[in-house]
Amino acid sequence: MKTIIITGSTSGIGLGIAENFAKAGYNVVLNGLGKQDEIEATRARLAELGEGEIIFHGANMLKPDEITDLVKTTQAKFGSVDVIVPNAGIQHVEKIEDFPPEKWDAIIAINLSSAFHLIRAAMPIMKSQKFGRVIAIASAHGLVASPFKSAYVAAKHGIVGLMKTVALEGAEFGVTANAICPGYVETPLVSGQIADTAKARGMSEEDVINEVILKAQPTKQFVTVEQIASLALFLASDQAAQITGAALPMDGGWTAQ
Repeated sequence: MKTIIITGSTSGIGLGIAENFAKAGYNVVLNGLGKQDEIEATRARLAELGEGEIIFHGANMLKPDEITDLVKTTQAKFGSVDVIVPNAGIQHVEKIEDFPPEKWDAIIAINLSSAFHLIRAAMPIMKSQKFGRVIAIASAHGLVASPFKSAYVAAKHGIVGLMKTVALEGAEFGVTANAICPGYVETPLVSGQIADTAKARGMSEEDVINEVILKAQPTKQFVTVEQIASLALFLASDQAAQITGAALPMDGGWTAQ
């Protein structure tokens, strides 16, 4: 039975991925923010979906030692670390000259550096077992830019580059590394972006959705969490063994323009 660690998996994309892998029979290690009773309810619900065991680890993505402990705890509990999904992320929207330096530091730390620390801890395990899947949740903003998102765009471009490097280092050990690059998804993070972008651009939230967000996606539809989770499950499979070092857009045609 394989084991997956997903950071930022108490809500949004991460939770959707956790649900999909639980249904597929994986042991799932949840991580993220939230009230303890709500997290426990989520853990218990996921445990009913498949044969694997579901646990929670509260590692703070700003603390490398806690991220390392997340991996060590998983290996000690289940005997392997087969799939890791660096997914945790935050966002802030502001003109670069007004961008708070502390927000830059936090976004780089949580969206990019935490992925490095997770991979650094898991890579020796994956190499030794001759199997591993690193599936980072990047963004269309890992491939193209938008105004007012300097830290987020920099971090997500960094994730794409990091996956390429990890792919090359893991290639002879059965370890693949890929980035899923979603367009706009209906999640709590995007809901916050809508409000922030409306403020930054002096627009209504409805106009932001229609004229800014979905304008970028030719299909004029949000990407769904379920679609991303399905791609992640495929990338974890043996059928995807030769897909590595890729940045895979799932963005309704956004980056095709």
